[in-house]
Amino acid sequence: MTERFCWVELLTSDIDAAQAFYGAVIGWTASPSESSDGDYRMFQASGVGVAGLMRLPEEASAQGARPSWMGYISTSDLDAEVAAVAEAGGAVWRAPETLPQVGRFAVVADPLGAAYCLWQDVSGRAAVEPPPMTPGHVGWRELLTEDVDRAFDFYASRYGWTKTQDLDMGPMGPYRLFATGGLAVGGMMKRPDGVPQAFWSYYFVVDALDAAIERVERGGGTKLMGPQEVPGGAWIAQFLDPQGAYFALVAAKR
Repeated sequence: MTERFCWVELLTSDIDAAQAFYGAVIGWTASPSESSDGDYRMFQASGVGVAGLMRLPEEASAQGARPSWMGYISTSDLDAEVAAVAEAGGAVWRAPETLPQVGRFAVVADPLGAAYCLWQDVSGRAAVEPPPMTPGHVGWRELLTEDVDRAFDFYASRYGWTKTQDLDMGPMGPYRLFATGGLAVGGMMKRPDGVPQAFWSYYFVVDALDAAIERVERGGGTKLMGPQEVPGGAWIAQFLDPQGAYFALVAAKR
């Protein structure tokens, strides 16, 4: 069985500012979550929930965590999967917890240190699977890691992901495209020397990249790279939001 990314979530130091920033940049609206006791908000695109927003927990901040985006991978048996990740050499950062009537989650890291969440749904609601490059949704997932082969083997064995293609990046090695179904949904590449640790990043789809870059900079974000055309004809750019969380944008046209 193939398990997929099913959600993304922003942990930030200022949820009101982050809500305003991403609303302006991507066009999201936001509303409080009815299933959370705390201040958990839902970003929506055209009325469909696409991402979560919450304050970075104080205990995480005290341990050095910074504002960041976190992805969730679905699983049918959370406890078994957490144990399997640990057995494979990964880490368990937050033990399984239950959100009544909604689901169960845990925070883990792969054997090379990239963090992600696991999610077991108990609500019975089917996850929305939008067409590729739907504005407002995640259009690509990218793993920067120390060892592409080792990382891919971990995710392939755990979640049934498949390799679709290796793109030659010269001295940086391959950029490995992977699929969680029929089409490639992400890539893996060697972590550059200037990046201190392995991590997953998420590309959000916008209609046109240049205009979105202007909105990022007008809102106080920082452009790190782009615009750059990638194989297949799409355009990408990478940023830090005003609170310091890394994110990226992708568009079919510049």
